[in-house]
Amino acid sequence: MSYLSWLLLLSTAFALLERVLPARRGQDALRPQIANDLAYLLFNGHFYAVWVAGLVGGVALWARKGLGALSLLPENGWLDGRTPALQFLVFLVVSDFLQWCVHRILHGVPWLWQFHKVHHSVERMDWAANFRFHWMELVVYRSLLYVPLLWLGGDGGPLFAVAVFATAWGHFNHANLKLELGPLGYVFNSPRMHLWHHDASDEGGVAKNFGIVLSVWDFLFGTAYWPRRRSPMRIGYPGDGEMPRDLGRQALFPLWPRRS
Repeated sequence: MSYLSWLLLLSTAFALLERVLPARRGQDALRPQIANDLAYLLFNGHFYAVWVAGLVGGVALWARKGLGALSLLPENGWLDGRTPALQFLVFLVVSDFLQWCVHRILHGVPWLWQFHKVHHSVERMDWAANFRFHWMELVVYRSLLYVPLLWLGGDGGPLFAVAVFATAWGHFNHANLKLELGPLGYVFNSPRMHLWHHDASDEGGVAKNFGIVLSVWDFLFGTAYWPRRRSPMRIGYPGDGEMPRDLGRQALFPLWPRRS
């Protein structure tokens, strides 16, 4: 199946699951900004993602061949010839750690935070918020993520499987689902943990719960926050009223940061 088919299948599955096992009852599926987020889903999850991945991947392959010709890199990557299961595991762990680092950068570098605000401007959390992010974020993620991954070598199949798995887990993290992971919560991210990342207050500090698929990085590096209360009082960010409501001006944010 193509990635687009997986994306649509997973999205449909989580939309149905939220109706059966909601963590926050009474949250309408037709919430504010849902039309924008569905547009983000198709644009960021398919059209724009394919274009950016192709561009960054092409540059990385060109650089790899050039450096290999100069004997600055080995001809084969470390994962070449390894089993698909090992390739999947290495791709997952390495890519997730790199994304955790990029996520921290998006929060820590002021001008990058301006773009990341689009993701944090979601008003009610559900699976559709997974792909609600500014187009600039994809450039940053792909540039800092796929280049080192391509240098590992390996096959396209395991990398594709990681992309599908990460999409499924990203939907899960953002979903309005009442599902607990138990002890696995120290390894894998969850809806409850990620909801606290979107906390609009500074409870527990503003730097918390950056995990994408794996939560283990937050526990290892001291950015995990797991209070007894299930959810924050409000999600968003201080001053999120500045965010425009329409998709076009959100794409231009922060160049046009006025709310309609």
